[in-house]
Amino acid sequence: MNVALFGHGGMGSLVEARAREAGHAVVVIFTDRDAARSAADLAQSLGGADVAVDFSVGVAVLDHARACARAGVPLVEGTTGWAAQLADVRRTVEEAKGALIYGANFSIGVNLFYRIVATAAQQLGRDPSYAAFIEEAHHARKKDAPSGTALKLKDIVAKTFTAGVPVASTRAGHIPGTHRVGFDGISDQITLTHTARTREGFAAGALLAANWIVGRTGVYEFAEVLDQILGSAMESVR
Repeated sequence: MNVALFGHGGMGSLVEARAREAGHAVVVIFTDRDAARSAADLAQSLGGADVAVDFSVGVAVLDHARACARAGVPLVEGTTGWAAQLADVRRTVEEAKGALIYGANFSIGVNLFYRIVATAAQQLGRDPSYAAFIEEAHHARKKDAPSGTALKLKDIVAKTFTAGVPVASTRAGHIPGTHRVGFDGISDQITLTHTARTREGFAAGALLAANWIVGRTGVYEFAEVLDQILGSAMESVR
């Protein structure tokens, strides 16, 4: 598989390394120096790529989606902080009959954590004495706050806790990522926590998504097609 990368920071560099280890070719890497290039210009540089993976910045996502749509290259979108542009990105991809898979977090563990939190919220939301809250912490370099994962968790919990779900964010040091969902009641408090030890899980999930999206059309959220992706991965190793 020939992979193009948007962004070459901590995550982009890790995806590059893991892609090469898996036998894939990284055919082009777009960095901050390419920020001023037009979508048409970027599209020309995508020739030969089977898929593109984006871990850059939120403000660049729409241009990257346009470039991939022009080039007919599926896009794995791991950047956060662009939720307000989702409708425009979706329209861009769908009008070109392209392919996009996006997620607030590509870690398999986090996506299973979403399901655990959803079940807990459904059960505890029946008791009006409980109130929900979310706390998240990341390294000091992370620009968006709250994190995309925290906002996804908020959406999940708010389906039953309609009075509101406060989110607190911390940016310090080198924290890979910690998300804590709490349900505070009169007699007790229940907390669920996911802690990322490294970014390896994010890179592994992004590459699984890249393998899956090649040859498909449409717009998909990673969490919603996780079972299909894992099923495809299991079939490939049999």
